[in-house]
Amino acid sequence: MTRRNLIKKLVEIGDAAIALEEKFRVLLEKVHPDYQASARNLVHYLALRRFDLRRLQGELADRGLSSLGRAEGCVLFSLQAVLHALGEEVPPQLAKVHPPLTRQEGAELLQAHTASLLGPKPAGRNSTIMVTMPSEAAQDPEFTRRILRAGMDIARINCTHDSEAVWLQMVENLRRAARKESRPIRIILDLAGPKLRTGAIRNGPRFTTWKPVADRFGRVIEPARIGLFAVLPGRMPEGVCAALLFPEDWVRQLTPGKEILFFDIRGKPRSLRIVDRLEAGLLAESRQGATVSEETAFVSFDPTPSLEHLGQRAAFAQGMGDGSSFLLLHRGSRFRLVSPDSKGRVAPMGKRALPAIEVEPAEVLRFLHVGQNVWFDDGRIAGSVCSATPKEVVIETTRARLRGEKLRPNRGINLPETDLDLPPLSPKDRALLPWIIEHGDGIGLSFVRTPSDVVMLQEALRGAGDERLPIIVKIETRKAFEALPTILLTAMRSPSVGVMIARGDLAVECGYERLAEVQEEILWVAEAAHLPVIWATQVLETLATTGFPSRAEVTDAAMAERSECVMLNKGPHLEEALRFLDDVLGRMEAHQTKKRSMLRHLHLADLFEEGGARHPVRPTARRKPRRS
Repeated sequence: MTRRNLIKKLVEIGDAAIALEEKFRVLLEKVHPDYQASARNLVHYLALRRFDLRRLQGELADRGLSSLGRAEGCVLFSLQAVLHALGEEVPPQLAKVHPPLTRQEGAELLQAHTASLLGPKPAGRNSTIMVTMPSEAAQDPEFTRRILRAGMDIARINCTHDSEAVWLQMVENLRRAARKESRPIRIILDLAGPKLRTGAIRNGPRFTTWKPVADRFGRVIEPARIGLFAVLPGRMPEGVCAALLFPEDWVRQLTPGKEILFFDIRGKPRSLRIVDRLEAGLLAESRQGATVSEETAFVSFDPTPSLEHLGQRAAFAQGMGDGSSFLLLHRGSRFRLVSPDSKGRVAPMGKRALPAIEVEPAEVLRFLHVGQNVWFDDGRIAGSVCSATPKEVVIETTRARLRGEKLRPNRGINLPETDLDLPPLSPKDRALLPWIIEHGDGIGLSFVRTPSDVVMLQEALRGAGDERLPIIVKIETRKAFEALPTILLTAMRSPSVGVMIARGDLAVECGYERLAEVQEEILWVAEAAHLPVIWATQVLETLATTGFPSRAEVTDAAMAERSECVMLNKGPHLEEALRFLDDVLGRMEAHQTKKRSMLRHLHLADLFEEGGARHPVRPTARRKPRRS
């Protein structure tokens, strides 16, 4: 491209930015005064990204000029700077608009908005660390002090779990710990929203699983204990991990010392040994793990048989203890999603009704249509809708491991292709707002799909008495991602706003293959709006749960430095994960800020200069060809 063509293209981009600002002038006028410049810059950035700039970027880079690759925070300023470098005066139409934000002014706006939402910048790193509070935070005041010392800056309380009494105890422990440690703390309360989840299982084969306790070498140190009953007890005996219900006459003929043989659902031979009597049944032990269903045949074996029993008798379990249900699904398996208030369906003569699992909220069923995909349990299971009515939907499993996947109650459901008309605020959420305003420093809005969802929360906060409460918009659905710019401009009517990238749900909704691209685009758009980003879901999850990080999640944690806040979930090794993340973020900020690589003094270069002369690279001796 010639110099004149480069200038023409840059002016065209600038004109498009001004035109788009004028097009959305009414929407921009509603933005809070603190966000006016940021909102205009966001619109300018979206105009910039409507062009394919790859050839232009290469041409500018070849001339030693800015390629606009880091223009998010100051779009018009970047365009004008390149025009100046090409020796061109700024066109009159670009000069008439508001003074463009400089790179420094854009960075300062982002810092100010971050401090407003997330609190002061911690010592030693740019990014803050948010931690999801476990129930332990309510029970153990020392726990909150330890995680504060380990590096936590913000506490997140998930209002999906526990109760107001538990949350209040968490808040009090956190405030007390912050005072004792002389550290600031922000507390964010996440609204539950309309969580789509599986409920109770109906008329499918019920399963239960047990596993003995083993040491790190796999040696059994404590057998699994299973209760055998004719009538299931109201309360499980202490130490019993699974319960099986059998016919009374079969249980009556069992005695301590007898062995029960069976094949589990994987076809593996297993056994139980009866070791004691219980008040309402018998106690058996197993030194092997097993998964059994109501279709598993159990055979009692007596090494010294009597004439009456002839050594063995078979029976099928007639029931299992609460919490043991799951559907074992393979590719091609069919099952039903049903409303909790629907009655069981009678199967045709000679056929068994498809297994069913309830879905909550039940209204979801009326939005599903034939051919749409449904995902369960964080994307582990996928299915396609075969038939649909307002009370019942038949699903055919399309994705599961070869050995099958277990679908249990209380597992998440994602409907990326379904247009759900569900309000983001439930009556319970609305009733909770005054409590959140009193005790929290910010509120998280789940299940956002459209700008009107954000307006609903803003109006509800105004009605509850505090429209200034900071809002974190969680981007967790495909629809929210596609409407992201308008959602942000709507949220910016409030005085303090942030964005959470809920990567777990996004991966399912948009496809795992697109997750890296999607989270990158959210980072760009949020930076253009000068809004802080919270990098969430499965950060250092393996370290937090097992004590050992995976290689992939260390790299993921390092990339999280590009956000203003990184969220850790709970786990038995949470403190260790906090210290690890604190160290990684502190190291990486010296190398990178947002998309910009920071060229600090590199110790590796010193080592090369000092050691290169002592360790010269010698030519490799050529081998003589081997004689045949």
